[in-house]
Amino acid sequence: QESFVGKPSKKSPMLLRVVVLFFVMLSGIYTCSVCYKQFGRQWSDLPLVTTQIFDKKPCELPGIDPSETQYVHFPKPKTFSRAECECNPVRFFAILTTQRSGSGWFETLLNSHMNVTSNGEVFSVKPWRSNVSMIITTLDRVYNLDILTSAAKNECTAAVGLKWMLNQGLLQHHEEILEYFKTRGVSVVFLFRRNLLRRMISLLANSYDQNAKPLNGTHKSHVHSTHEAEVLARYKPTINTTTLVPDLKQLEDLVTKSLQYFSSTRHIILYYEDIMNNRTKLAEIQEFLKVPKRRLFSRQVKIHKGALPPLIENWDDVKNTLEGTEYQSFLVQDY
Repeated sequence: QESFVGKPSKKSPMLLRVVVLFFVMLSGIYTCSVCYKQFGRQWSDLPLVTTQIFDKKPCELPGIDPSETQYVHFPKPKTFSRAECECNPVRFFAILTTQRSGSGWFETLLNSHMNVTSNGEVFSVKPWRSNVSMIITTLDRVYNLDILTSAAKNECTAAVGLKWMLNQGLLQHHEEILEYFKTRGVSVVFLFRRNLLRRMISLLANSYDQNAKPLNGTHKSHVHSTHEAEVLARYKPTINTTTLVPDLKQLEDLVTKSLQYFSSTRHIILYYEDIMNNRTKLAEIQEFLKVPKRRLFSRQVKIHKGALPPLIENWDDVKNTLEGTEYQSFLVQDY
């Protein structure tokens, strides 16, 4: 009979291994906790290391005359992406003019250019010209390509601007606007009409059309067919000869003031009659805007044309009033 006294148990080595493993685990946990506290204090004393993300390389101006750099811009619109055209330079302009001076026709000529965007009478919207702050905000939107009109060329734009009437807050806030133009590098296009009497005829006829609406009950400031032009030309305004000379003088002074206020900008002076008589003026304006020269065209049809007598109801009175005055030349000039 075998005796089992003193014979080691088969389970004891396994138990020993478990005990040893348990103490090793406790020791490891303790060691890690101590190291964590020590290194945590050390890392907290180190300066924060951050990864700096640099903007893309700014757009360059190859071949641009140094004196022209202030007039070259790279807008970053919020409403769309210029994509591969983001480094195509854009120039800013403003057409300063008066109502019925051919500015609508002139603007359609500019907008027929594939790289030019002229946004119309932006400041005909009264809230946008309610104060200087709103004017500046609106101008920023225009020149950032964020005023979207039917004329907008978006990413293809190389010259962007607007048409601004002298009576739409322009002269009232001329000092602040002049500073903005100079700071932002905005070029000014003065567009006026030499014959202020013809402008007056157009103004009175347009006012009549707003009320009478002879074109099927629709008011049209500009027309695109000979028939429409003939219908509107049938109306012959009666001009108040009592205030005629003072009215012409007032408009002349308005034009003179605008030239004085903004003559220190980069600018060009154009007259409606000159463009009508000499289409090389269109090449001149494209050179001024620094855009590729293209053939410009407009679908607009002139309404009041030809000699003046058939266009004015009280022609004899007007003629007698202006003869012998500084405005006598208006009686014979074309356009």
